[in-house]
Amino acid sequence: MKKITRITTQQKRKNRFNIFLDDGHGEKYGFSVDEAVLIEYKLRKNLELTDSMIETLIQKDDVHKSYTLTINFLSYRMRTKKEIHDYLIKKEVDEEPIKQIMDRLTSEGLLDDAMFADAFVRTRIQTSIKGPMLVKKELMEKGVSQQIAAKAIELYTFDVQLEKTNKWINKKLNKQGRESFKKQLQQLQGTLMQKGFEQDVIKEAIADLGDEKDDGAEWEAIKKHGEKLISKHKAKLTGFHLQNKVKEGLYRKGFTMEMINDFLDEAECE
Repeated sequence: MKKITRITTQQKRKNRFNIFLDDGHGEKYGFSVDEAVLIEYKLRKNLELTDSMIETLIQKDDVHKSYTLTINFLSYRMRTKKEIHDYLIKKEVDEEPIKQIMDRLTSEGLLDDAMFADAFVRTRIQTSIKGPMLVKKELMEKGVSQQIAAKAIELYTFDVQLEKTNKWINKKLNKQGRESFKKQLQQLQGTLMQKGFEQDVIKEAIADLGDEKDDGAEWEAIKKHGEKLISKHKAKLTGFHLQNKVKEGLYRKGFTMEMINDFLDEAECE
């Protein structure tokens, strides 16, 4: 048995205490504990401790220190169970203490993957152009189960997606005559797919753009690309062959045959 001879407050950490023990051969520093452990086990001067109890106190304090670190980690933002587990592994905490800490955090309502997923989806809706499929992928990468992730992205309704895609398209739609309107729509559609929006939403958003075509910008675009094609091929081709080459190139870029023919009628392709 060892007897507690003194309990002193650490100078730099007022919530931690040094425990001094006497095993019959004089006082020596024994171990330190957090205030919570000191109170829980009613540690005081002259209390006798067995070696097994001392080991228990040290282990209890280690768990408490890891718990405190985790609370600080959680203070910046919500975390998933996987993120907490990975964090504690990185801090070299053993599996049993990790389980104790995670169980405690769960019981205290500080660790809930479903709550995390809902908050994550709401934030993505408000602050990003990422669609539900991409958001679901992000959630699963953070360790959220497929079932919870699928439930959470139900918050990302069709109407919410459509409103977001329409705003983004109107912002990005190029009206400066750089590409054909058809080409722009193809590019926008491809980008929205990459961003994780559903096909039905993309189709409706693109269909809504029928009245957005700027004929003046379209003509400037075909002139730009057409003149570039003429300049590229006129050294080797003339007449009919040059016109066909330009026509093929403009068609691939999404211009209508009617507009292509109008351009060729005006351009110098002889």
